Amino acid sequence: MAHERPFRFGAGCFRAGSGSEYAEQARRIEAQGYATLLIADHFVGQLFAPGPALTAAALATTSLRVGTTVYAADYRHPVVLAQEAASIDVLSDGHMEMGLGAGWSKGEYEQIGIPFDPAGIRVDRMQEALRVVRGLWCEQPFSYSGDHYTITEVDGWPRPVQQPGPPIFIGAGGKRMLSFAAREADIVGILAKALPAGDLDTPSDTEQRLAEKAGWIRDAAGDRFAAIELAMLIWAVRVTDDARAGAEDIARTRHTPTKSKQTTPEQILASPYYLIGSVEQIVERLHELRERYGVSYFSVFPKEREALAPIVARLAGA
Repeated sequence: MAHERPFRFGAGCFRAGSGSEYAEQARRIEAQGYATLLIADHFVGQLFAPGPALTAAALATTSLRVGTTVYAADYRHPVVLAQEAASIDVLSDGHMEMGLGAGWSKGEYEQIGIPFDPAGIRVDRMQEALRVVRGLWCEQPFSYSGDHYTITEVDGWPRPVQQPGPPIFIGAGGKRMLSFAAREADIVGILAKALPAGDLDTPSDTEQRLAEKAGWIRDAAGDRFAAIELAMLIWAVRVTDDARAGAEDIARTRHTPTKSKQTTPEQILASPYYLIGSVEQIVERLHELRERYGVSYFSVFPKEREALAPIVARLAGA
């Protein structure tokens, strides 16, 4: 697949005991060669709020970019979201990457009392939210009337440093959302499909599924495909000479988010979303994923940052 961008890597950084500790984590992530510090958008699970955390990380570092994987559109009115993302972009001197999604965690919706609408409605709402956010980043007052949002002559401020706005990251697992992302996003994250029960279908994510999803993106993107950066969120990393043992170690603790399914070692070994092997083998594996599917941007959760660091040192920017 002729879509080989330089490798980029993102590292999750969700919490710390103090501002100085969080700043030190951000500086270490930058020193290790990661391109982006990332935070998820959840109200449960002991995560910092994205806005303050990303701003703090950007102010503590020099070149590190900061981003969300991803803002859930249902958690904030898009006028509020546009202002937050633009503020981070200004305060970070143009280092913001804005991830946006339709929301998937049914359990979290229920805990905080937000209706968990059917997927089609949540996707429709997210697509409208993106139109509003982008409209508010423009120079002129913006009006919009849709099925979910209506705003009139809102003069969005501040204006982002990056124009026409921070890069948009959309992560998705279904054909409709991936096709939308291919048409609208700058970065497309190829993720597990969200299930109606509020889980992510990670056990079914085989390399065949990855190939199918990359094809959906390519077909929907058309002429703009070369301008899109493709991304994957890696669930776990094990640097080891015993791949089976590494998979068994992951399987002991790896569940879908609501813990309704146990992921088996066989599923882990068959999935491109787990990196298991020696440093050389993982380097080779990432080259394969880029060559075959065009994926060049890989991110990991906080607990996997150190394990991936030697690979980042080898591949970042290459």
